[in-house]
Amino acid sequence: MTQHKSNRRQFLRNSTTIGLGATGLGISNPTGAAERESTVSQTNTDPPHDMKQNLRQCLGGDWPDPCDLKPTVTKTQQMDGYRLEWLSYEVEVGDRVPAIALVPDAAAKSSTAPAIVIWHQHNGQWHLGKSEPAGLAGNAMHHTGVALVKLGYIVLCPDALCFEERQDSQQKLKGGGFERFEFLRYVVAGKSMAWKNILDMRRAVDYLVSRPEVDAERIGCYGHSMGSTHTWMVGPWEPRLKCLVGNCCLPTYAAIHRTKLLHCFPNFVPGWEQFGDTPEIAGLIAPRRLHLNFGETDRGSPIKEVRAGVKQIAEIYTKSNAAEQFSYYIEPDTGHVLSDEMWRRTRNVFASVLR
Repeated sequence: MTQHKSNRRQFLRNSTTIGLGATGLGISNPTGAAERESTVSQTNTDPPHDMKQNLRQCLGGDWPDPCDLKPTVTKTQQMDGYRLEWLSYEVEVGDRVPAIALVPDAAAKSSTAPAIVIWHQHNGQWHLGKSEPAGLAGNAMHHTGVALVKLGYIVLCPDALCFEERQDSQQKLKGGGFERFEFLRYVVAGKSMAWKNILDMRRAVDYLVSRPEVDAERIGCYGHSMGSTHTWMVGPWEPRLKCLVGNCCLPTYAAIHRTKLLHCFPNFVPGWEQFGDTPEIAGLIAPRRLHLNFGETDRGSPIKEVRAGVKQIAEIYTKSNAAEQFSYYIEPDTGHVLSDEMWRRTRNVFASVLR
Protein backbone atom coordinates (compact mmCIF):
# COMPACT_ATOMS: atom_id res chain seq x y z
CA MET A 1 0.00 0.00 0.00
CA THR A 2 2.84 2.42 0.80
CA GLN A 3 4.46 1.68 -2.53
CA HIS A 4 1.13 2.25 -4.32
CA LYS A 5 0.67 5.68 -2.71
CA SER A 6 4.23 6.61 -3.55
CA ASN A 7 3.76 5.67 -7.19
CA ARG A 8 0.46 7.58 -7.32
CA ARG A 9 2.07 10.71 -5.93
CA GLN A 10 4.94 10.40 -8.41
CA PHE A 11 2.40 10.12 -11.23
CA LEU A 12 0.57 13.23 -10.06
CA ARG A 13 3.82 15.19 -10.02
CA ASN A 14 5.05 13.91 -13.37
CA SER A 15 1.67 14.40 -15.04
CA THR A 16 1.92 18.16 -14.62
CA THR A 17 4.42 18.21 -17.48
CA ILE A 18 2.00 16.69 -19.98
CA GLY A 19 0.18 18.88 -22.53
CA LEU A 20 -2.17 18.45 -25.44
CA GLY A 21 -1.25 21.54 -27.45
CA ALA A 22 -4.03 23.62 -28.90
CA THR A 23 -6.75 21.68 -27.08
CA GLY A 24 -6.23 23.91 -24.05
CA LEU A 25 -4.85 21.12 -21.85
CA GLY A 26 -1.26 22.35 -21.80
CA ILE A 27 0.05 22.74 -18.23
CA SER A 28 2.17 25.51 -16.84
CA ASN A 29 3.99 24.38 -13.70
CA PRO A 30 6.52 26.96 -12.51
CA THR A 31 7.08 25.37 -9.11
CA GLY A 32 10.34 23.56 -8.53
CA ALA A 33 10.80 19.90 -7.65
CA ALA A 34 11.47 20.66 -3.99
CA GLU A 35 8.27 22.67 -3.67
CA ARG A 36 6.25 19.96 -5.40
CA GLU A 37 7.69 17.36 -3.03
CA SER A 38 6.74 19.44 -0.01
CA THR A 39 3.14 19.89 -1.18
CA VAL A 40 2.44 16.21 -1.69
CA SER A 41 3.89 15.20 1.66
CA GLN A 42 1.42 17.25 3.74
CA THR A 43 -1.52 15.78 5.69
CA ASN A 44 -5.08 16.92 6.23
CA THR A 45 -3.89 18.91 9.25
CA ASP A 46 -2.13 21.38 6.95
CA PRO A 47 -2.78 25.10 7.36
CA PRO A 48 -4.96 26.62 4.63
CA HIS A 49 -2.05 27.81 2.46
CA ASP A 50 -0.58 24.33 2.22
CA MET A 51 -4.02 22.81 1.68
CA LYS A 52 -4.55 25.14 -1.28
CA GLN A 53 -1.18 24.16 -2.72
CA ASN A 54 -2.11 20.50 -2.36
CA LEU A 55 -5.52 21.07 -3.91
CA ARG A 56 -4.07 22.95 -6.86
CA GLN A 57 -1.68 20.09 -7.60
CA CYS A 58 -4.46 17.52 -7.38
CA LEU A 59 -6.76 19.56 -9.60
CA GLY A 60 -4.08 19.75 -12.28
CA GLY A 61 -1.67 22.56 -11.52
CA ASP A 62 -1.67 26.25 -12.33
CA TRP A 63 -4.24 27.76 -14.62
CA PRO A 64 -3.02 29.59 -17.74
CA ASP A 65 -2.74 33.35 -17.85
CA PRO A 66 -6.05 34.80 -19.03
CA CYS A 67 -6.41 35.47 -22.72
CA ASP A 68 -8.41 38.29 -24.30
CA LEU A 69 -12.10 37.67 -23.60
CA LYS A 70 -13.14 38.88 -27.08
CA PRO A 71 -16.79 39.13 -25.96
CA THR A 72 -19.55 39.20 -28.53
CA VAL A 73 -23.31 39.69 -28.16
CA THR A 74 -25.33 37.89 -30.83
CA LYS A 75 -28.90 38.68 -29.78
CA THR A 76 -30.91 40.71 -27.27
CA GLN A 77 -34.51 40.46 -26.18
CA GLN A 78 -36.48 42.84 -24.00
CA MET A 79 -38.42 41.18 -21.21
CA ASP A 80 -40.62 42.55 -18.43
CA GLY A 81 -38.24 44.76 -16.46
CA TYR A 82 -35.01 43.32 -17.87
CA ARG A 83 -33.33 42.28 -21.08
CA LEU A 84 -31.70 39.05 -22.17
CA GLU A 85 -28.35 39.06 -23.95
CA TRP A 86 -27.06 35.98 -25.76
CA LEU A 87 -23.28 36.28 -25.75
CA SER A 88 -19.99 34.42 -25.68
CA TYR A 89 -16.41 35.03 -24.53
CA GLU A 90 -13.09 33.21 -24.74
CA VAL A 91 -11.92 31.22 -21.72
CA GLU A 92 -8.87 29.84 -23.52
CA VAL A 93 -7.57 30.65 -26.98
CA GLY A 94 -10.07 29.15 -29.40
CA ASP A 95 -12.46 28.00 -26.66
CA ARG A 96 -15.54 30.19 -26.33
CA VAL A 97 -18.25 29.84 -23.68
CA PRO A 98 -21.83 30.70 -24.63
CA ALA A 99 -23.81 32.48 -21.92
CA ILE A 100 -26.96 34.48 -21.32
CA ALA A 101 -26.88 37.71 -19.35
CA LEU A 102 -29.97 39.09 -17.64
CA VAL A 103 -29.70 42.83 -17.13
CA PRO A 104 -32.32 44.80 -15.16
CA ASP A 105 -33.69 47.89 -16.88
CA ALA A 106 -32.55 49.94 -13.90
CA ALA A 107 -28.90 49.01 -14.45
CA ALA A 108 -27.00 51.64 -16.39
CA LYS A 109 -23.40 52.23 -17.31
CA SER A 110 -23.46 55.35 -15.16
CA SER A 111 -24.70 53.54 -12.04
CA THR A 112 -23.32 50.12 -11.19
CA ALA A 113 -25.28 47.18 -9.81
CA PRO A 114 -24.35 43.97 -7.97
CA ALA A 115 -23.99 40.82 -10.06
CA ILE A 116 -24.47 37.08 -9.55
CA VAL A 117 -23.19 34.22 -11.69
CA ILE A 118 -25.40 31.13 -11.75
CA TRP A 119 -23.84 27.71 -12.33
CA HIS A 120 -26.58 25.46 -13.71
CA GLN A 121 -27.44 21.94 -12.53
CA HIS A 122 -26.57 18.58 -14.13
CA ASN A 123 -29.60 16.30 -13.71
CA GLY A 124 -28.51 14.19 -16.70
CA GLN A 125 -29.96 16.92 -18.95
CA TRP A 126 -27.04 17.74 -21.20
CA HIS A 127 -29.33 19.58 -23.61
CA LEU A 128 -29.97 22.13 -20.83
CA GLY A 129 -27.48 24.55 -19.39
CA LYS A 130 -27.72 28.32 -19.30
CA SER A 131 -31.29 28.34 -20.62
CA GLU A 132 -32.77 26.89 -17.42
CA PRO A 133 -31.67 29.55 -14.91
CA ALA A 134 -32.32 32.18 -17.60
CA GLY A 135 -35.98 31.09 -17.51
CA LEU A 136 -36.16 29.84 -21.09
CA ALA A 137 -36.41 26.08 -20.54
CA GLY A 138 -36.43 23.35 -17.94
CA ASN A 139 -37.98 23.36 -14.48
CA ALA A 140 -39.53 26.64 -13.32
CA MET A 141 -38.13 25.87 -9.85
CA HIS A 142 -34.69 26.63 -11.27
CA HIS A 143 -35.49 29.83 -13.17
CA THR A 144 -33.38 31.53 -10.54
CA GLY A 145 -31.76 34.03 -12.88
CA VAL A 146 -35.15 35.57 -13.57
CA ALA A 147 -35.92 35.78 -9.86
CA LEU A 148 -32.58 37.48 -9.18
CA VAL A 149 -32.68 39.97 -12.05
CA LYS A 150 -36.11 41.09 -10.81
CA LEU A 151 -34.43 41.84 -7.49
CA GLY A 152 -32.02 44.17 -9.28
CA TYR A 153 -29.00 41.91 -9.81
CA ILE A 154 -27.17 41.58 -13.11
CA VAL A 155 -27.09 37.83 -13.73
CA LEU A 156 -24.77 35.75 -15.91
CA CYS A 157 -25.70 32.17 -16.85
CA PRO A 158 -22.90 30.33 -18.71
CA ASP A 159 -22.95 26.83 -20.21
CA ALA A 160 -20.73 24.32 -18.41
CA LEU A 161 -18.52 22.06 -20.47
CA CYS A 162 -20.61 19.27 -22.12
CA PHE A 163 -23.93 21.09 -21.70
CA GLU A 164 -26.32 22.83 -24.11
CA GLU A 165 -24.11 24.58 -26.71
CA ARG A 166 -20.92 22.95 -25.38
CA GLN A 167 -21.72 19.40 -26.42
CA ASP A 168 -19.66 17.44 -28.96
CA SER A 169 -19.31 19.72 -31.99
CA GLN A 170 -18.67 16.67 -34.18
CA GLN A 171 -21.75 14.90 -32.75
CA LYS A 172 -19.85 11.64 -32.42
CA LEU A 173 -20.68 11.34 -28.74
CA LYS A 174 -23.96 12.19 -27.06
CA GLY A 175 -24.79 13.36 -23.55
CA GLY A 176 -23.02 11.39 -20.86
CA GLY A 177 -20.72 9.74 -23.38
CA PHE A 178 -19.16 13.06 -24.30
CA GLU A 179 -18.94 14.11 -20.66
CA ARG A 180 -17.10 10.88 -19.78
CA PHE A 181 -14.78 11.42 -22.76
CA GLU A 182 -13.94 14.96 -21.63
CA PHE A 183 -13.40 13.85 -18.03
CA LEU A 184 -10.97 11.14 -19.11
CA ARG A 185 -9.25 13.43 -21.59
CA TYR A 186 -8.37 15.80 -18.79
CA VAL A 187 -7.29 12.98 -16.46
CA VAL A 188 -4.76 11.56 -18.90
CA ALA A 189 -3.36 15.07 -19.32
CA GLY A 190 -2.72 15.21 -15.58
CA LYS A 191 -5.71 17.42 -14.87
CA SER A 192 -9.36 17.00 -13.90
CA MET A 193 -12.70 18.22 -15.16
CA ALA A 194 -12.92 20.32 -12.00
CA TRP A 195 -9.73 22.14 -13.11
CA LYS A 196 -11.39 23.07 -16.40
CA ASN A 197 -14.66 24.06 -14.70
CA ILE A 198 -12.75 26.35 -12.33
CA LEU A 199 -10.90 27.97 -15.23
CA ASP A 200 -14.18 28.62 -17.04
CA MET A 201 -15.86 29.99 -13.92
CA ARG A 202 -13.01 32.40 -13.20
CA ARG A 203 -13.33 33.67 -16.75
CA ALA A 204 -17.05 34.23 -16.15
CA VAL A 205 -16.08 36.58 -13.32
CA ASP A 206 -13.55 38.24 -15.65
CA TYR A 207 -16.38 38.88 -18.08
CA LEU A 208 -18.67 40.33 -15.41
CA VAL A 209 -16.06 42.79 -14.12
CA SER A 210 -15.41 43.92 -17.70
CA ARG A 211 -18.98 45.22 -17.93
CA PRO A 212 -19.24 48.90 -16.94
CA GLU A 213 -22.62 48.47 -15.23
CA VAL A 214 -21.30 45.77 -12.84
CA ASP A 215 -19.97 46.72 -9.42
CA ALA A 216 -16.80 44.61 -9.23
CA GLU A 217 -16.88 44.75 -5.43
CA ARG A 218 -20.35 43.19 -5.25
CA ILE A 219 -20.26 39.88 -7.10
CA GLY A 220 -21.65 36.57 -5.88
CA CYS A 221 -22.48 33.16 -7.29
CA TYR A 222 -25.20 30.56 -6.85
CA GLY A 223 -25.64 26.99 -7.99
CA HIS A 224 -28.00 24.07 -7.50
CA SER A 225 -26.79 20.44 -7.54
CA MET A 226 -23.73 20.34 -9.84
CA GLY A 227 -23.92 24.12 -9.69
CA SER A 228 -23.42 23.87 -5.93
CA THR A 229 -20.32 21.75 -6.50
CA HIS A 230 -19.09 24.42 -8.89
CA THR A 231 -19.72 27.02 -6.18
CA TRP A 232 -17.50 25.46 -3.52
CA MET A 233 -14.96 24.33 -6.11
CA VAL A 234 -14.36 27.78 -7.58
CA GLY A 235 -14.68 29.60 -4.24
CA PRO A 236 -11.11 29.05 -2.99
CA TRP A 237 -9.69 30.38 -6.28
CA GLU A 238 -11.88 33.40 -6.94
CA PRO A 239 -11.62 36.11 -4.24
CA ARG A 240 -13.77 38.48 -6.31
CA LEU A 241 -16.76 36.32 -5.36
CA LYS A 242 -17.80 38.00 -2.13
CA CYS A 243 -20.84 35.80 -1.43
CA LEU A 244 -21.35 32.16 -2.45
CA VAL A 245 -24.51 30.05 -2.07
CA GLY A 246 -24.77 26.36 -2.91
CA ASN A 247 -28.01 24.41 -2.95
CA CYS A 248 -28.23 20.64 -2.43
CA CYS A 249 -24.76 19.31 -3.13
CA LEU A 250 -21.90 18.43 -0.81
CA PRO A 251 -21.20 14.76 -1.61
CA THR A 252 -18.26 13.74 0.54
CA TYR A 253 -15.95 10.97 -0.60
CA ALA A 254 -16.81 9.19 2.65
CA ALA A 255 -20.49 9.15 1.61
CA ILE A 256 -19.68 8.22 -1.97
CA HIS A 257 -17.67 5.21 -0.82
CA ARG A 258 -20.20 4.17 1.83
CA THR A 259 -23.20 4.30 -0.49
CA LYS A 260 -21.43 3.48 -3.79
CA LEU A 261 -22.77 6.75 -5.15
CA LEU A 262 -22.17 7.47 -8.83
CA HIS A 263 -21.91 11.25 -8.95
CA CYS A 264 -21.15 13.80 -11.65
CA PHE A 265 -17.53 14.13 -12.69
CA PRO A 266 -16.71 17.62 -11.32
CA ASN A 267 -16.88 16.19 -7.79
CA PHE A 268 -13.83 13.99 -8.34
CA VAL A 269 -10.37 15.46 -7.78
CA PRO A 270 -7.57 12.91 -8.36
CA GLY A 271 -5.41 12.34 -5.29
CA TRP A 272 -7.27 14.74 -3.00
CA GLU A 273 -8.43 12.08 -0.55
CA GLN A 274 -4.91 11.79 0.88
CA PHE A 275 -5.25 15.39 2.08
CA GLY A 276 -8.94 15.78 2.91
CA ASP A 277 -12.51 15.52 1.70
CA THR A 278 -14.90 17.93 0.02
CA PRO A 279 -15.69 19.95 3.20
CA GLU A 280 -12.01 20.89 3.40
CA ILE A 281 -12.29 22.33 -0.12
CA ALA A 282 -15.34 24.40 0.83
CA GLY A 283 -13.57 25.56 3.99
CA LEU A 284 -10.88 27.22 1.87
CA ILE A 285 -13.45 29.87 0.91
CA ALA A 286 -13.09 31.37 4.40
CA PRO A 287 -13.34 34.16 5.42
CA ARG A 288 -15.77 35.10 2.63
CA ARG A 289 -19.51 34.52 3.01
CA LEU A 290 -20.66 30.97 2.28
CA HIS A 291 -24.12 29.49 2.72
CA LEU A 292 -25.18 25.93 1.89
CA ASN A 293 -28.70 24.46 1.71
CA PHE A 294 -29.51 20.75 1.95
CA GLY A 295 -32.49 18.44 1.83
CA GLU A 296 -32.54 15.89 4.63
CA THR A 297 -33.57 13.04 2.32
CA ASP A 298 -31.43 14.03 -0.67
CA ARG A 299 -29.70 10.84 -1.81
CA GLY A 300 -27.13 12.82 -3.79
CA SER A 301 -25.71 14.25 -0.56
CA PRO A 302 -26.20 11.61 2.17
CA ILE A 303 -27.20 13.55 5.25
CA LYS A 304 -25.03 11.68 7.76
CA GLU A 305 -21.86 12.89 6.06
CA VAL A 306 -23.36 16.30 5.30
CA ARG A 307 -23.94 16.91 9.02
CA ALA A 308 -20.33 16.01 9.74
CA GLY A 309 -19.12 18.05 6.78
CA VAL A 310 -20.82 21.31 7.72
CA LYS A 311 -19.33 20.99 11.20
CA GLN A 312 -15.89 20.70 9.61
CA ILE A 313 -16.50 23.79 7.49
CA ALA A 314 -17.75 25.69 10.55
CA GLU A 315 -14.59 24.76 12.45
CA ILE A 316 -12.42 26.03 9.61
CA TYR A 317 -14.32 29.32 9.52
CA THR A 318 -13.99 29.65 13.27
CA LYS A 319 -10.22 29.16 13.05
CA SER A 320 -10.20 31.91 10.41
CA ASN A 321 -12.00 34.25 12.85
CA ALA A 322 -14.97 34.27 10.49
CA ALA A 323 -17.48 31.98 12.19
CA GLU A 324 -20.39 34.27 11.32
CA GLN A 325 -19.54 34.11 7.62
CA PHE A 326 -20.58 30.46 7.21
CA SER A 327 -24.13 29.19 7.55
CA TYR A 328 -26.14 26.20 6.43
CA TYR A 329 -29.71 24.99 6.41
CA ILE A 330 -31.01 21.40 6.37
CA GLU A 331 -34.69 21.14 5.51
CA PRO A 332 -36.45 18.14 7.10
CA ASP A 333 -38.23 15.58 4.91
CA THR A 334 -36.98 17.28 1.77
CA GLY A 335 -35.06 15.90 -1.19
CA HIS A 336 -33.03 17.31 -4.07
CA VAL A 337 -35.01 20.51 -4.64
CA LEU A 338 -34.92 24.26 -4.26
CA SER A 339 -37.66 24.77 -1.70
CA ASP A 340 -39.30 28.08 -0.82
CA GLU A 341 -37.36 28.23 2.43
CA MET A 342 -34.07 27.42 0.72
CA TRP A 343 -34.69 30.22 -1.76
CA ARG A 344 -35.72 32.66 0.97
CA ARG A 345 -32.44 32.04 2.77
CA THR A 346 -30.51 32.33 -0.50
CA ARG A 347 -32.05 35.73 -1.26
CA ASN A 348 -31.40 36.98 2.26
CA VAL A 349 -27.75 35.95 2.20
CA PHE A 350 -27.15 37.74 -1.09
CA ALA A 351 -28.97 40.84 0.14
CA SER A 352 -26.90 40.94 3.34
CA VAL A 353 -23.61 41.00 1.45
CA LEU A 354 -24.19 42.42 -2.02
CA ARG A 355 -26.73 45.17 -1.26
